[in-house]
Amino acid sequence: MSSSLSPTDDFSPWHMHSVLVVDDEPGMVNFLRRALAERCGTLDSAGDVAGAEALLQRQHYDLIILDISLPGGRTGTQWLHQLRGEGFAGDVVLMTAYADLDTAIDALRAGAADFLLKPFSLAQLLNAVKRCFERSRLQRENYILRREVTVQGGLEGVVGQSEAMRLVCERLKRIAPTPSTVLLLGESGTGKEVAARALHRMGPRAQGPFVPVNCAAIAAELIESELFGHVKGAYSGATGSREGLFYYARGGTLFLDEIGELPLAAQAKLLRALEERRVRPVGSEQEIPVNARVVAATNRDLAQEVAAGRFRQDLYYRLQVMEIELPALRERPEDIPELINHFTRLLSGQLGVPPVHPDAATLRRLQGYDWPGNVRELRNLIERSLIFGYYDLKPEPVSAVGSQPPLPVQDTSLEAVEKRHILTVLDACGSNKSEAARQLGVSRKTLDRKCTAWGV
Repeated sequence: MSSSLSPTDDFSPWHMHSVLVVDDEPGMVNFLRRALAERCGTLDSAGDVAGAEALLQRQHYDLIILDISLPGGRTGTQWLHQLRGEGFAGDVVLMTAYADLDTAIDALRAGAADFLLKPFSLAQLLNAVKRCFERSRLQRENYILRREVTVQGGLEGVVGQSEAMRLVCERLKRIAPTPSTVLLLGESGTGKEVAARALHRMGPRAQGPFVPVNCAAIAAELIESELFGHVKGAYSGATGSREGLFYYARGGTLFLDEIGELPLAAQAKLLRALEERRVRPVGSEQEIPVNARVVAATNRDLAQEVAAGRFRQDLYYRLQVMEIELPALRERPEDIPELINHFTRLLSGQLGVPPVHPDAATLRRLQGYDWPGNVRELRNLIERSLIFGYYDLKPEPVSAVGSQPPLPVQDTSLEAVEKRHILTVLDACGSNKSEAARQLGVSRKTLDRKCTAWGV
């Protein structure tokens, strides 16, 4: 895509960005306001550093367009040095009517993203602003991509023709176009993230980012920083400022998996963010507007968690605007053949191996199995089977209501039984060792030691 812009270009991707102009020349401020006010979500201006600092106390800005020569004793370059020292992470474009090489070098050293020499044209201004916003967008997308997994389109991935899944798909299609917060319920491995992605893809925010967050996988002392961001020096190790995942999810969907694991302090902040659509980074006095749809998921009974004092009642009701429960796999055994075909097609292509299909007897036994790890456990079984070239039925217990005999036990020693049980629980928890240790009733250190011994 060309970086050259004209005044008639479409600037719709800029509508969520905020800009602060700092210049004491009324003519220049009016020019910048005419050029940017209708293209950006927020545009404010100040005539000196003091006025700009007052605005920054109340409002987050993605971009500051700053004149070097300002009244009040501080130049724009000096103030930029101060801003960077205080942890301001947004882009800054410096302007000046009197520039030489030393001035430009000093501006770049201070942390300027671009440099405009007055008088400049509308096209020059828009190109500079576009470069800043593009760089910000790429940084956000790169951060999100590092957290991403394979994504499919539409309702793909939500597989099954059973009555239970038909009702789930009906609700997903009905809720997707709305902006409402959604709470997904169900056991581990039932496909709550798949459903969340389907909501995102079918909704009006499909072109925005989908940002998944496993609340149980982030240390309690870091969860607020991850969600809401932090400023430099907010805590030990915060060597720079960073926007939070709420900010990165602007215009898209923030998926809060295992919401029941969120600490009470973070729950209060989350409730405020949902109510006011603003977040306050850790260590900052400034609030940042956010615009993301929130989809939450949990395998816990939140009503019981509220009664036990572990989950805020007001947050529970705020999340429960729309509620969808994903059925356990044992409740829809008729969907197993379709799920097997789906994962076989998907994984054989990814692994570069030929497809392997179960015979009739194996299929009957799979349909009679309890599947404590739900769809995730079935997927893992299919992946192993494709790699081995045959169905490797692990020695797991069968549902009490199942009519089939147990899958064959290959090793019945106490250590082997313990290992199988621990790995099954770990698999059902999505490899989340903290959650697996909690469910097993052992310490995380003990679980780590056993997994290391087994090469897991």
